[in-house]
Amino acid sequence: MLENWVRRVSFSFCMSLVLSLLMTGWVTYLNLGITDTFFQSWGKAFILAWPAAFLIALFCSGLVGRMATKLSNLLLTLLR
Repeated sequence: MLENWVRRVSFSFCMSLVLSLLMTGWVTYLNLGITDTFFQSWGKAFILAWPAAFLIALFCSGLVGRMATKLSNLLLTLLR
């Protein structure tokens, strides 16, 4: 039980960190372009986005996993 919880929290931490970093960087670039304040703005957006992304990943990972399983089963059925 503890191993599953640690794995789930670790996965949520890593996934939310990477996605928040990349998405806030991309959106900051689209909104501002490369400016003198780009990295400051990106950092602020990341600090605001990451905690929310972590909680969403943590609490929605089970649902998303079940949805992905159903979708992959459907796709495999259609491809056969």
